[in-house]
Amino acid sequence: MVRDFRVPFPFFNRCNKNIDQVNRIRDSLAIMSDNSTAFSLPQPHLMRTKLCDLKDEDLDPTYVARRDQLKTLVASILRPKIVQGKALNGKEFISFLEQILDALNKGEIPSTGSLVEISNKDIVERCVKLYNEKMVKLRLPMTEEYLQSAHETAHNEAIKAFDAQHFGRQHAQKSVDQLDEQMQEVYKNFVLANEYQSSKLCEALYTKCEDDMDHLQALRLPSMAKFNAGLVYCNQSFEHQCVGPSKQNYEQRLTKMMGKARSLFIKEYNNRLFSWLVAFSLVMVVVGRFIIKFILLEMAAWTLFIFLETYTRMFWTAESLFYNPVWHLFHRWDLGDCCV
Repeated sequence: MVRDFRVPFPFFNRCNKNIDQVNRIRDSLAIMSDNSTAFSLPQPHLMRTKLCDLKDEDLDPTYVARRDQLKTLVASILRPKIVQGKALNGKEFISFLEQILDALNKGEIPSTGSLVEISNKDIVERCVKLYNEKMVKLRLPMTEEYLQSAHETAHNEAIKAFDAQHFGRQHAQKSVDQLDEQMQEVYKNFVLANEYQSSKLCEALYTKCEDDMDHLQALRLPSMAKFNAGLVYCNQSFEHQCVGPSKQNYEQRLTKMMGKARSLFIKEYNNRLFSWLVAFSLVMVVVGRFIIKFILLEMAAWTLFIFLETYTRMFWTAESLFYNPVWHLFHRWDLGDCCV
């Protein structure tokens, strides 16, 4: 068909405007097919299912002639295969092809797909390195939400870089899955590192608050104002400095520890104040009788001493006394310390 079409048709009717365009196509085909040895074979016989049983005499003469022409053509253009300087015969050539196919099947000979995979593998490694460089710049610990946001930003940049460099559509999705899997592994390491740094920081702040509470418990002159100020400062320091996934856990521990410390401090504080009042009443008895010899002061001191030692034990428990409004009058001395 190509052979016949390349010859310009002698159109006599020039009224058709497409004739010149058709002839230009014929001329182009003629230039392209000057050195072409291709030709078609006609149908050998109408009985296609029995072609293997038919002899050459039963076949179409044109087919037989063209077939012999094809054999001659193939034999004329064939050249012996030279391997390592040695021309191969038919059996050696077949053995050579079998070795080639076996190596190809085992992947020892690079194919187009394997070359694309190797190229994409290098690109994946570069993109993972880019992702890691973005994540390394983060200052741990940080909140889980911020870490997730940073991961998504670095992940999108790595995917964008891969899309701009990868080869092959069929192998691209496989490489994208590998890239995503490797970035997830790196992200898990950052999550673990963030948890460790958060736990380390919050533990240090918790320990400092615990030491501060112990120090306030050991004050020679207990002050409720100082203790409350210490609680507030510890809470504020912990709230501002402790960040990351461990914050909630250590917040619960800190609240529980402070509650126990406050209860113990209040109990010790009131017990000391009660003991000082008893001692003060006895001192005033001695002062009123032997030093200034003022009977009213001595009687008032004895009244306070009897009240503290007798009346409170008969009608109140020691703890109920601490919550009585009258008892809070003795806390007035602590207000001045609060304002200092």
